Order: sequence, then C-alpha cells, then structure tokens
Amino acid sequence: MTRYRLVEHAPGAPGLRWFGMGPDLRPSRGLLKLRRLFQKHAFWAQDRSFRELQRMLAGSDVVVSLWRGKRLVGFGRATSDGIHRAVLWDVVVAGDLQGRGLGRRVVEALLSAPAIRQAERVYLMTTNSAGFYKQLGFEPAAPQQLLVRKQ
Repeated sequence: MTRYRLVEHAPGAPGLRWFGMGPDLRPSRGLLKLRRLFQKHAFWAQDRSFRELQRMLAGSDVVVSLWRGKRLVGFGRATSDGIHRAVLWDVVVAGDLQGRGLGRRVVEALLSAPAIRQAERVYLMTTNSAGFYKQLGFEPAAPQQLLVRKQ
C-alpha cells in the first residue's frame, strides 16, 4: 500500500519557503519540487520563479503539501480574512496520481483549517475541474462574474 503524507504548514510556510522542508521538517528541496510540480502539472503556474513562489507562500494563510516518500505529489494554499471570505489557490495533484482521492485530501485539509473553516464563503477558480469541486460541495457562483485585470 502506497503511503502519502499530508503536511499542514505554518501560515506563510516558512519552513518550505526558506529551507525547503517537507515531511517531519526534513530538508527536501521542497521549493524546487513545488516549482517542478507546477511546471509539469499546472498550466496556470508554469513560469513561476523561486522568488515568486516564496512571496506567494508568504502571503498564504494556509498551505498544505502532499508527499509520497520524497516526491511532492500535491499542493494547495488558501487566503482568508477569517470571517467573511476565503479563497483556495493553486490546488494541484500530479497527473499520474489523479483519481486516487489525493486532490480531495488536499482540499479537505484546506477547508478544515480554522482560517478557512470559519469563513462565510469559500471561493475558488478553475478552468477544467468544476466537476471535481462540485463533488466537494462547491457550486457555480451565479450571478457573480469573474473579472480579471492584468498587470
């Protein structure tokens, strides 16, 4: 039986951000592995630099990572005001391991974190995975519209 370890990082994920720590607080080149996970399995995050990843993690209230041995196989993060709104960001599972409940574990860990659990509404954006998120209780936000302002 394959064993997966879910790591719930401290807010801002300082161990992952500065020291690349993974399970059991061991150095694991985690930031490099996160970049590779995004490059290979997340079309929206292909070109994120190490500096951008560090800033992204620093601004996250909740960060979880999922490991299979030394391999980073899943990741997700969230931001929240702790009462009214929360947003899930960058949920990704390695493509060769999808369909095994790993994405569900990542999302459920994010949703159970106090800063997210207490929020009145939890938002997320997805391009190709609406069916997956609907299984977890998310629904279209009609009549709201997603608007984007690019820098």
